[in-house]
Amino acid sequence: MASIESRLSDILTRVFVKPALDAPTLNVGRVRRSLEARRLLPGFLPRGSRIEESREPALKGEWHLPSDVAPRRTILHLHGGAFIAGHPRSFRPFGAWLAARARAKLLTLDYRLAPEHPFPAALEDAVAAVRALYALGTDPRSLGLVGDSAGGGLVLATLLALRDAGDPLPAAAALLSPLTDLAGTGESIHKNAATEVMLSPKHRVEIARLYAGQHPVEHPLISPLYADLHGLPSLLIHASEDEILFDDARRIAERAHAANVAVEFTIFPEMMHDFHQMVPLTPESRHAVRGVAAYFARRVG
Repeated sequence: MASIESRLSDILTRVFVKPALDAPTLNVGRVRRSLEARRLLPGFLPRGSRIEESREPALKGEWHLPSDVAPRRTILHLHGGAFIAGHPRSFRPFGAWLAARARAKLLTLDYRLAPEHPFPAALEDAVAAVRALYALGTDPRSLGLVGDSAGGGLVLATLLALRDAGDPLPAAAALLSPLTDLAGTGESIHKNAATEVMLSPKHRVEIARLYAGQHPVEHPLISPLYADLHGLPSLLIHASEDEILFDDARRIAERAHAANVAVEFTIFPEMMHDFHQMVPLTPESRHAVRGVAAYFARRVG
């Protein structure tokens, strides 16, 4: 059974976030403001946590620098927001707690958003960030990628683009409630519509088109569910069985496994989409973020 804290976060999400995604017409500005409302929640950060704005042009965003860091471990975080919303400041608690628990430097990348910058802008920014980290001396074996929601799909697209270009790949990646199929063919889109606390299928097609632009939504670097996943590094995938994107996570886990990619897939009951972002306010989010951190501690040198 979900905790009292989690049920309270569900109520707040239904009040402040879901109305923007379930409105009669899509208003990108309203969606962006609704995600920014997360900043109204108490922003408890780990003791000794430090946040610095990145000064590298290809690494626009915020660095989270915990007091106790493994010598080389680095994590690149690609945030969620349906490719049309989100900013590093809205994801500070998650970035700070994951960095502290994983004992890693973590950068939340401020990549370009649609509709002002449709595909492939976000992917170009993510690939450029990985290459910039390499150029600064980051060993690929010491780099992990993490993405939540749309950021999870972007992590996969980044790995695919790096692989196809012949670049070295990061050691591991974590996908949290990932959006991997902008065509929206998963049964959970409709099956879980009643239990989904945050997202709405109402504007799914319009949002997908804003991001995809003139490209088909089934393009493998837009919807990695349709990609050949061979040769990718180890993947950790988290999803709630109650969210509308559950089948995006389940099917990508199955296809990665079929491509001989090492996959760890964990299903959480009674959680909302992207519940990791509630850390440290709910025990479930704290537990899940500790699991992501432990995974990176095992996989990233």
